[in-house]
Amino acid sequence: MASLNVGNLGEYLREQRRNAQLSLRQLADAAGVSNPYLSQIERGLRKPSAEVLQQVAKALRISAETLYVRAGILDAERDGEERLREGATRAVILADPSLDERQKQVLLQIYESFRKENGFGGGQPAEDEETGSGAYAAGAGDATGSDTDAGPRRTAG
Repeated sequence: MASLNVGNLGEYLREQRRNAQLSLRQLADAAGVSNPYLSQIERGLRKPSAEVLQQVAKALRISAETLYVRAGILDAERDGEERLREGATRAVILADPSLDERQKQVLLQIYESFRKENGFGGGQPAEDEETGSGAYAAGAGDATGSDTDAGPRRTAG
């Protein structure tokens, strides 16, 4: 079977899946797609729909827009390099295995607050896994931390 022009998408998905330390079967289950179908996507043999890409992105906790561009659903130039950079930054943070979920959410909240402060506030909110609500402000989550914080904290005063 000839490979479609979605090999870049498949390679990217495989890399993200491995970064998330998920097997093909685990990702397929989490995304609600069949194991053989996901395998074909990763090998560049199938071009998934936007809906399937959204399910896979959610399961991997990465930007669906990044997958849309890689699949050729969105035009990178039309939708702007800025959105791609934002999506890539979010994807890197969410895929980092050295951070726990709370740390990832705090980093995303801080990132979004800086973007908003610099006039790029149209991005995606960092989504709270339990409540499903978004938060833009750096102080919106529990940023006061615990012993697992990565570094020193500045206090207002």
